[in-house]
Amino acid sequence: MTESTAELTAELLDLALEAARRAGALLRDGRPADLGVAATKSSSVDVVTEMDLAAEKLITELIMSRRPEDGLLGEEGASSTGRSGVRWVIDPLDGTVNYLYGLPTWCVSIAAELDGETLVGVVEVPPRAETLHAVRGVGAFLNGRQLRRGPAPEMAQALIGTGFGYLRERRVRQAAVARELIPRFRDIRRAGSGAIDLCDVAIGRLDGFYERGLHPWDHAAGVLVVTEAGALAGGRPGAPASDELTVAAPAGLFELLQQALEELGAWHD
Repeated sequence: MTESTAELTAELLDLALEAARRAGALLRDGRPADLGVAATKSSSVDVVTEMDLAAEKLITELIMSRRPEDGLLGEEGASSTGRSGVRWVIDPLDGTVNYLYGLPTWCVSIAAELDGETLVGVVEVPPRAETLHAVRGVGAFLNGRQLRRGPAPEMAQALIGTGFGYLRERRVRQAAVARELIPRFRDIRRAGSGAIDLCDVAIGRLDGFYERGLHPWDHAAGVLVVTEAGALAGGRPGAPASDELTVAAPAGLFELLQQALEELGAWHD
């Protein structure tokens, strides 16, 4: 990393941390008692709340006030090309349904890319009082403590996280894949936040994770955290994480999980 890139990376990290913490505080402290659905997206259960929109507004306005020439890609509609080569990939509230129901598995996810490569990622998890961040080539950290993911157990002893989409046809297909996988592992968990699941692989709370249908804002920061912690992440064999498939696990288990998913056709509906 050149000196100029290091300086830029430090600036982006500071801004990502500030934006994520401020948005996390807004979501934690500003949740109305009568919170309801403001809109739906891909289906009637794919919801947006007023707090998703408020958090994205806070994040994008803060970033644009500091770096007006950067690009944006946000889940709730923020999108601009920018002229600096830097693009911010933002999920203001990952785990919206959990948040709507008062379940404590939700987070703010912010990544900053330079010319298409993710340099920094921040995942702020207010219900856990946890801040995870990663810097490409430097490492991943949980509340300032560096994460070093250990080896995975054998496949039969591995705890795997996953998620399900919002469209009925996709959920039926994902359930069929999970049914085939469950006997091969210790068990499968479905928490409701892809960003948190990826971070939990980095921390060691999960041994692996897979999901079809994650968008860039769902996985950009989490993939950097898990890989900088020493695990592997990708999509189908030889491909990066994408909306077709996102997979993460330590070496050894990663390849077995990825191959099993390929054989089961987990990358298509």
